[in-house]
Amino acid sequence: MKTLVILPVYNECNTLPITFKTVLEAAPFHVLVIEDNSTDGTREVARGLTAGEDRADLIERPGKLGLGTAYIEGFRWGLERGYDCFIEMDSDLSHDPRDLPRFLEAIESGSHLTIGSRYIGGTISVVGWDFKRLLLSKFGNFYAHTILGLPLTDMTSGFRAYSRKALESLRLEGIRSEGYAFQIEMAYYVWASGLKVTEIPIIFTERATGASKMSKKIIREAIRLPWRLRFSAIINTIKNHLGIKNSEVVKR
Repeated sequence: MKTLVILPVYNECNTLPITFKTVLEAAPFHVLVIEDNSTDGTREVARGLTAGEDRADLIERPGKLGLGTAYIEGFRWGLERGYDCFIEMDSDLSHDPRDLPRFLEAIESGSHLTIGSRYIGGTISVVGWDFKRLLLSKFGNFYAHTILGLPLTDMTSGFRAYSRKALESLRLEGIRSEGYAFQIEMAYYVWASGLKVTEIPIIFTERATGASKMSKKIIREAIRLPWRLRFSAIINTIKNHLGIKNSEVVKR
């Protein structure tokens, strides 16, 4: 199965080389680095890593345009080039590239979205978080689960794989989230399309260097998103019942 690993990067000059190398060693995947005009020299590092590497490409963007738009651009790039499996992961060493073959195996076994969960079976598989950060993550998942009803333990995880069918079932231009809420929005729409969504256990390790991308803006977006999705679903159901054309993200 032709597999693309998408690495969005912003100010990751210290960790990108290690992540890049270990991803290429993990399996015969292709790596797409999406660089958002970093201020620490990451762009130059990315150019050096991808130059002359047959299994890697680089997209250079004009500024910090957001996590969601980076992944959407990566999805479109891969769809145009015939990839079958699309894997998202962080480039700051919080996700272990040695887990990549397990994601591919899940997609090959019929899953359309496989999420690497930190909370399967009631366990907490996180290294390096303080209580406040853990509480924020757990509450965020509980909050989204309660409003949207997704049968998942970790909707905000950024280590995940999509099948080609999952991405083709959505109107990607309708995905509006820019920050970590993007992960919730994508999971919701794949689930709402009726496709198979699964989880596998992972261990998340907090970054050792660099600054976290978490911000108040990202938190506010994540708070508003579940309600927007819920109300949108209700409105679209009413429109469908009345025979009124709507602009659902899920293709029908």
